[in-house]
Amino acid sequence: MGTLLDFIGGLLLVTGSTFLLFGGLGLVRMPDLFNRIQAGAKTTTLGTLLILLGMFFLQPQWGLKLLLIGLFILFTNPISAQVLARAAHRVGTEKCAKTTVDRLEEDLGEKS
Repeated sequence: MGTLLDFIGGLLLVTGSTFLLFGGLGLVRMPDLFNRIQAGAKTTTLGTLLILLGMFFLQPQWGLKLLLIGLFILFTNPISAQVLARAAHRVGTEKCAKTTVDRLEEDLGEKS
């Protein structure tokens, strides 16, 4: 049974690390700040949660600590990304030429 848990834990660690790698690649490849924030926030949240889950399978006695860390990340990472994107929008950061709809601008009634 220990070998199966080690295998599942290792697989989750590799999967989470792969998501973090894709997040780093997304930061380089995305065309504007808003896309980079989205790519970074989504992949780091999922990648980190998968790594924490993998660590739980490898070290079950750390379960409560890993759960608390996971909950903290689950709540703070998307909120911080949203706050950064709104701040960037407020100061007038340029959008990609392919961006055709700006829902925040519509909701706030602003003109860019």
